[in-house]
Amino acid sequence: MARVLHRRLLLLAAVSFAVVASLLRPAAAVRPFVLVLSGEDFLKDSAAHPSLPSADSTDDDGWDDFADDSPAADPLLSPSSWVPLLDPASPPLSGDETDSSADALFVAGARAMLSAASDGDDAAFATAAAQIEAAAEAGHPGAQSALAFLTGAGMTRPASRSLAFLLHKFAADAGDLQSKMALAYSYFRQEMYEEAVILYAELAEAALTSSLISKEPPVIEPIRLHSGTEENKEALRKSRGEDDEDFQITEYQAQRGNAANMYKLGLLYYYGLRGLRRDYGKAFHWFSKAVEKGETRALELLGEIYARGAGVERNYTEAYKWLALAAKQQHYSAYNGLGYLYVKGYGVEKKNLTKAKELFELAAENKEAGGHYNLGVLYLKGIGVKRDVIRACNLLLHAVNAGQPKAIYQVAKLFQKGIGLKRNLHMATMLYKSVAERGPWSSLSRWALESYLKGDVGKALLLYSRMADLGYEVAQSNAAWILDRYGDQSICMGESSFCTDMERHLRAHALWWQASEQGNEHAALLIGDAYYYGRGVARDYERAAEAYMHARSQSNAQAIFNLGYMHEHGHGLPLDLHLAKRYYDQAVEVDSAAKLPVMLALTSLWLRKNYADSFL
Repeated sequence: MARVLHRRLLLLAAVSFAVVASLLRPAAAVRPFVLVLSGEDFLKDSAAHPSLPSADSTDDDGWDDFADDSPAADPLLSPSSWVPLLDPASPPLSGDETDSSADALFVAGARAMLSAASDGDDAAFATAAAQIEAAAEAGHPGAQSALAFLTGAGMTRPASRSLAFLLHKFAADAGDLQSKMALAYSYFRQEMYEEAVILYAELAEAALTSSLISKEPPVIEPIRLHSGTEENKEALRKSRGEDDEDFQITEYQAQRGNAANMYKLGLLYYYGLRGLRRDYGKAFHWFSKAVEKGETRALELLGEIYARGAGVERNYTEAYKWLALAAKQQHYSAYNGLGYLYVKGYGVEKKNLTKAKELFELAAENKEAGGHYNLGVLYLKGIGVKRDVIRACNLLLHAVNAGQPKAIYQVAKLFQKGIGLKRNLHMATMLYKSVAERGPWSSLSRWALESYLKGDVGKALLLYSRMADLGYEVAQSNAAWILDRYGDQSICMGESSFCTDMERHLRAHALWWQASEQGNEHAALLIGDAYYYGRGVARDYERAAEAYMHARSQSNAQAIFNLGYMHEHGHGLPLDLHLAKRYYDQAVEVDSAAKLPVMLALTSLWLRKNYADSFL
């Protein structure tokens, strides 16, 4: 483990738990977050750090020490949430914490706004926006947050980023978590990490806490609607839930007694993957059937279901039984679950930290992320072991590598506090952000996707735009792509009615730019094209070159080729044939598919160089 300090680490924070990684890969189109660390990022001695958590401290400042989590409220069910407006099965919005008339006005306005977006009714949308504005003036935080979104986008009113920021600030100060997401993202874009890290830390904690309350694993499955400029048909096909042909085949095979497909079906329902609604009852049913047929992988999931109380009454004794059976079958992640029960003293005779440590070590030795995470917590806090901060850091980093959300949160806190790792607010902010985006507000992406698949492009655009305001890159690119793809339809709400072509182009342009800032090279390429050809903006070769340079930094072959062309012709860049050739050659190195266009470009370049004054 000590060798980690002397070589570079490449750590991949994936978007989901390893247990469902194989199911997510075909549909998920999220760019992985890559964290590169060197020995210089580690502190030599952090044992005496004043912020170091203590095993017997009553104020752990958010450090996970296996304490009982019993938060009072679920952010998903707050009066400001849009989810109850979208999901008939959700509990209704409550006005207990706000003025009832303002709450009723907000609910009516938000519901009418969603309906108007579906119907393409600009007059009804304006009426709904007026209701939301009236509720905001009455001090309703959810209405203030929604009004900030409309103001920032320029829907039914002149666009004003400063006023939108102020409204989000009012809503955030009143406790609205979606506005806190929007504010944190605004600070993040401006590189104001001192402010951003505080908000994202709070939101990341709320995201993890919410998963404990709702008993839903924090798995998100964001789907990119497009691949390049075309619709991402394969990913969309696999997101149609029970209407998907692959799902129907899996279900048919499961009903015929195939144990592997029973287990797969249980996973799909348990995590709500591929466009399915989470259904713990069905998940429990199929896991139980799979176990009866000898599918041992389902043993651990049954243990987890009983431990979480997901769809069944929580029963730690049953959880221990199923986890122990899974462990006997060498399913090492079950060792991690057993270790947790021994730490807490649940379902066993008494707490046993020595036994817990042994189980965590077995899990970690077999590359189980949860084992690395829980061992890291033991060493960080000195629970049952001698405190070793550097070892804790390395263990937690291994868990981050596997995409363990709580590990990502803890490493972010290490960066924020400067414990074990050198203080780095930029890194802490990015890590917190990746966890915060797993919060209950991320469920809007599911409703946006469902709307799009049903042909309700107007509602999909509104929901993706709302998520874009909160800083979700996939939502930003999806909203921008819808605006470009469906520009001839009456779905884009502008300042006074439907968007003019200029309003639509500018809004799409702004969304593509935000997505490009977050690593979407296709977005940066489209920004460059917009400036180069004057699409929706004034032609500006220099800004086009700037965007192409941004895409080039992300190894986009088309952008690299374009830079070569601009150097060859002196468009926005100095006329330099040697540099043009260098870019053309680099485009082929990045993508062999560029070989033919590069060959033609090099032929043209040779003619320009050797026959500059001739007819050729």
